Amino acid sequence: MKLGIGIISAGKVGAVLGAALQRAGHTVVAAHARSEESIERAEVLLPGVPLQDVEEIVRTSELVLLAVPDSELPRIVSGLAKLEAWQTGQLLIHTAGSVGTDVLAPATSMGALGLAIHPAMTFTGTSLDLTRIVDCPFAVSGPATILPVAHAIVTEMGGVPVEVDNDKRGLYHAALSHGGNHLVTLITQAMRLLEEAGITDPGQFLGPLANASLDGALRSGEALLTGPIVRGDTVTVEKHIRELGAHEDIRDTYRALASATTDRALARRIIGEGTAAELHTALDS
Repeated sequence: MKLGIGIISAGKVGAVLGAALQRAGHTVVAAHARSEESIERAEVLLPGVPLQDVEEIVRTSELVLLAVPDSELPRIVSGLAKLEAWQTGQLLIHTAGSVGTDVLAPATSMGALGLAIHPAMTFTGTSLDLTRIVDCPFAVSGPATILPVAHAIVTEMGGVPVEVDNDKRGLYHAALSHGGNHLVTLITQAMRLLEEAGITDPGQFLGPLANASLDGALRSGEALLTGPIVRGDTVTVEKHIRELGAHEDIRDTYRALASATTDRALARRIIGEGTAAELHTALDS
């Protein structure tokens, strides 16, 4: 079944998913774009699609894709409910990661059918994403009676639907932010230190080690954990803390992660309680 789809809004996620749905044979009947960047993105990824205001899009679309920041969803959904814009039987899908379908209650109480899908990837807002979206996992949530619709839509875009309970969406999103966004912070901090140490291309230098560590963690979890913590090398850890004295922000990150690594090494019985206590003392020095 092919649908007439309205996109709110033509940001990096909305424009790309709209283009993916068009590629699957659906029709994007309209999109909403306010910023100059969003307007230009819509022209490239959704050529010929008219730009309309939000209320008009909702009143004329069979499926409304709400690709807006998580924090904006409640205001938009409830505002359109007050305008009585939502329609019985209309599909409403949001792409926010941290919330489930409860946020869509003002619309579903009027007969709309609410679902949540969230692609576990970062978006550039360009046609490159249309390739990257293939085989990308999507967290899908919603009532069991209509959840197959979310599965079908994700599959049509080339993604892989994975069911996540509504009440687990916050935990799910925290995991992605911690493992994805914070990874960027960690790597760029390490690159700053390498640059100060005289490494002219820190990214290239760090790449093999970082890629091997990431691959090992994804494949084997903590089994391949290495470094001074799991060796119980308190002297080296103390030296690291001293060397990072001029980099307070990085030192704090190092302490937090090294402390967590110490606790995990102790839990896995890689080190003993005495060694763990010595490492925590060194980290606090």
